Amino acid sequence: MCVVYAFARWKMAAGDNSGRPPCLNFSGPGPLGNSQPSNSVFSMPASNGGAVGAAGGAQGTARRPNPQLGPGGVDSNGVSTGAPPTAQNPLQQPAAAAAAAVGAMATPASNMATTAASNASPAAAPTATPAAASVLVYREPVYNWQATKSTVKERFAFLFNNEVLSDVHFLVGKGMGVQRIPAHRFVLAVGSAVFDAMFNGGMATTSTEIELPDVEPAAFLALLKFLYSDEVQIGPETVMTTLYTAKKYAVPALEAHCVEFLKKNLRADNAFMLLTQARLFDEPQLASLCLENIDKNTGDALAAEGFTDIDLDTLVAVLERDTLGVREVRLFGAAVRWAEAEAHRQQLQPTPENKRKVLGKALTLIRFPLMTIEEFAAGPAQSNILTDREVVSLFLHFTVNPKPRVDFIDRPRCCLRGKECSITRFGQVESRWGYSGTSDRIRFSVNRRIFVVGFGLYGSIHGPTDYQVNIQIIHTDSNTVLGQNDTGFSCDGSANTFRVMFKEPVEILPNVNYTACATLKGPDSHYGTKGMRKVTHESSSTGTKTCFTFCYAAGNNNGTSVEDGQIPEVIFYT
Repeated sequence: MCVVYAFARWKMAAGDNSGRPPCLNFSGPGPLGNSQPSNSVFSMPASNGGAVGAAGGAQGTARRPNPQLGPGGVDSNGVSTGAPPTAQNPLQQPAAAAAAAVGAMATPASNMATTAASNASPAAAPTATPAAASVLVYREPVYNWQATKSTVKERFAFLFNNEVLSDVHFLVGKGMGVQRIPAHRFVLAVGSAVFDAMFNGGMATTSTEIELPDVEPAAFLALLKFLYSDEVQIGPETVMTTLYTAKKYAVPALEAHCVEFLKKNLRADNAFMLLTQARLFDEPQLASLCLENIDKNTGDALAAEGFTDIDLDTLVAVLERDTLGVREVRLFGAAVRWAEAEAHRQQLQPTPENKRKVLGKALTLIRFPLMTIEEFAAGPAQSNILTDREVVSLFLHFTVNPKPRVDFIDRPRCCLRGKECSITRFGQVESRWGYSGTSDRIRFSVNRRIFVVGFGLYGSIHGPTDYQVNIQIIHTDSNTVLGQNDTGFSCDGSANTFRVMFKEPVEILPNVNYTACATLKGPDSHYGTKGMRKVTHESSSTGTKTCFTFCYAAGNNNGTSVEDGQIPEVIFYT
């Protein structure tokens, strides 16, 4: 025994490192005693390092299965399990604990010497040198790291990105960015049905190294961190790749965390980019929130740098919406900017013909009839993106009555969310109301702030007919026109009302007088009687009441009053 002990001391004094596990690299220790890339974003607290981390790493190579305690504090392999002297306890002396990791790398011969020395009497044992003392003291943490973890979560968190007990490695990424990441089949199979099928299914792999070239290392580490410890580690740079990885391996809880992170960081300047990603990853809730943000901040969203990077399907999905809060001429300008970027991506010259080609269906979704004739003449008419026939038909639409049909949508957009409301101020419908170029007018006020988006008007008593109409809302005291639209509508000859909408919502403030005007050109129509001075609308969902008060509009009003006439309905949002 003395010869063995002396041999061990001689080898250590000579600097023999042949017994060190080759998998450990102490030149750049990671938080768990394993070497990690310096650019990893998933660093762990320093408290996980030290004796337990370093020794646990050594255990990955030198561990003994199921150590059993023998009599007198010695395990079945003959290694002392008693507590080291207090001055060198790694749980109390961090500095000593760091040295323990080096001591744990002793050769098999030195381990035998340690066992012999620990069972020998003090008198029989020779005086220990510092090197021999380190072998005696620091062997225990190699196999007893579990004792320092009081919960299952702590023990599994310790195994994250750790060689200890690992039985599979993943080669994540591609090219020079590949990282070799250790893992544990059992933990992965418990957390993911995809990993369960990979390791335990009918076509389970037996390979101990699995290549994942389509996954980012940082995202894969975030996934493992969640599976091992329920901890979420995502940031602006990694959230999308982590979402992709969570979907790939069917971990919906991590998906939900990624989506929630995106919701909290949704802004006008990234709404289009996130909308594209939400559509790509089939996240309808996130996509809906992005669209709502674009509705509220359409101008800022269109001006964002990421807008020109979206795909055509996303552009179409946005242009189809009735709730965008921006003038149509700005939408056209944004579409042209996108077309220039898309032509560049397709390696095409940004000619008007190529811009029209890449826009495709998106061009037909721009509502040119909603522009003023000045806006159209200064922009779209001179862009050469529209054909000559389209330009002529739109100019005719702006200038003549009856207006010819055009190939573009003329339905106004409304940037207001919520349920559309309307009130009817007449109790009965009668025949005949004539028109001679004079406006029908009625004054009104409301008790709360609303947005008027249009009127309901009566149509012809002579069957299906087209009417030309100009609608306005005027601030009564200042005689300022707040909103108007020169348009038309078709009626079917019934006593129903027919919607005529403003190009943009008109804000109506509480307790302020406004005048609603409608100048119709067409045959005699129905009209309303038994009018009410006060009409109240109550929201079915919130119980909120909006009270309209109607008053006679002095002057030339074509006979419309509180009791009789036109403009039977006001269409609004609260």
